Amino acid sequence: MNENPTNTRPSVIQIKDLKKSFGENYVLRNFNVDLKEGENLVVLGKSGSGKSVLIKCIIGLMLPDSGSVQVFGDEVTDLSHDDLDSMRIKVGFLFQSNALYDSMTVRENLEFPLRRHWIKSEMTNVNDMVMEALTNVGLAETVDMTPAELSGGMRKRIALARTLILKPKIILYDEPTTGLDPITGKEISHLMLDIQKKYNTSSIIISHDMNCVKITANRIVVLIDGVCYATGTYDELSKSTDIRVKQFFD
Repeated sequence: MNENPTNTRPSVIQIKDLKKSFGENYVLRNFNVDLKEGENLVVLGKSGSGKSVLIKCIIGLMLPDSGSVQVFGDEVTDLSHDDLDSMRIKVGFLFQSNALYDSMTVRENLEFPLRRHWIKSEMTNVNDMVMEALTNVGLAETVDMTPAELSGGMRKRIALARTLILKPKIILYDEPTTGLDPITGKEISHLMLDIQKKYNTSSIIISHDMNCVKITANRIVVLIDGVCYATGTYDELSKSTDIRVKQFFD
């Protein structure tokens, strides 16, 4: 279980009265939450509860109907295209599907975000950045392999290395252990914890894997009916007598 030393730290993401609907389907209704510097915040909710919509609003892929989403103090909906790109360099995203390019080697997959964001080779050693990111996930030896040659757990680690290569201050994890066996899922969860401690990253983690939640979460938000229904540590919420909270921990 991950203790929470972040209560007095500043917020890096602030979400206030966020609303988002699709026709008559109101996904988020006055949703409020903040993410503290150096904190791992897990968002729990049933499928279709709005977790992915929340993430898309944070990184500007989806516009809310109303409310405020601030990242590093900037209102996301007010950012220009270039400013959004600059913000996204500081916000890493780990896709549930990993989203690795099968036609590229591991090295080329990790170099891709460097090219995408125009990081100049004369300003930094690209090879050193690739090897540092791979070393952080314990897979330096895979640099010239392709994703097809790797196990599911290894591909997840490579995807995480690609997220880390730009040294983001915030990481958004979308179901980071889905599809992995319990032992590998536990290894990935502990790796997420190691990254938080090494780089003081702030993370929002969407997960149905309660082992992952227990290992990584400083704080948990339960998303029900489009609102922040309950919040607390794993210990606090696991002892709740509210049946709507209790269902996640049984």
